[in-house]
Amino acid sequence: MTVQSDLDKLLDLFDLTETAEDVFVGHHPEQRTPRTFGGQLLAQGVLAAGRTITKGSPPVHAVHAHFIRGGDTSAPLEYHVHRSRDARSFANRQVTAMQGDAEIVTMLVAFQDNAAGLEHAVEIPEVPYPEHLPPLGEHFKGYEDRIAAFVDAIHPIDIRFANDPTWKARESGERIEKNRVWMRADGVLPDDPLLHVAAMCYASDTTVLDSVISTHGLSWGIDRLFAATVNHSMWFHREFRFDDWMLYATESPVAAGSRGLASGRFFTRDGVLATTVAQEALIKHFPSRD
Repeated sequence: MTVQSDLDKLLDLFDLTETAEDVFVGHHPEQRTPRTFGGQLLAQGVLAAGRTITKGSPPVHAVHAHFIRGGDTSAPLEYHVHRSRDARSFANRQVTAMQGDAEIVTMLVAFQDNAAGLEHAVEIPEVPYPEHLPPLGEHFKGYEDRIAAFVDAIHPIDIRFANDPTWKARESGERIEKNRVWMRADGVLPDDPLLHVAAMCYASDTTVLDSVISTHGLSWGIDRLFAATVNHSMWFHREFRFDDWMLYATESPVAAGSRGLASGRFFTRDGVLATTVAQEALIKHFPSRD
């Protein structure tokens, strides 16, 4: 019996079924979580929008998602796509993920040709290359019981922390205001550029909020924290392959009103800024009374 890799499981999640014109159904992985992973919703929503774009049309330029309620991982998700605009070099789609009559997330997905123009970008942070950093599993050792939700999840993305993850930083008393993580798909992806965008969307919801809590010396799985994404935006500046190493550099400029804002940038290995990310989440900390 062939054991399916976690990357294959991710690609299965990307295989949406069209049940009616501009309506697509997506499923959840076997490993269940309390609610649908936001990165899955982003990826499937982008793929649903992309499936309505004519072959040879412009690539994804931006994604803006607002999360309305948590998804039920025991039920499929239905993505309804509204074609807002189709032009020669532009296209716009609105995607609404539904379960029954309940809206889970609504997304705006923009497509635009890349044309010559002004260019500048910030530089990639100086961090060790991924070959010199331990795989994610090494960071789990000794913490398996406390961060079981992370350990037991599927891991289709190869993640290499250039700084300590939150659970190790908390134990050492370190407060980390910036997070630097190398990421890539854990295997070779098909050549379809939309799948690489979807894989990045999926990964972008991983580690992005770490700086919100690590700034306060807190950790997922150890401190009593509640977090739920409110909105998530991405801007795609340049083409990339997400089965090549990319550095995800994130930080949190502000936390207020029980919400935390995180910003992030994906750089290619050779230092090119490919994508910018912003995510806002409801984050509540319930300190121990001990």
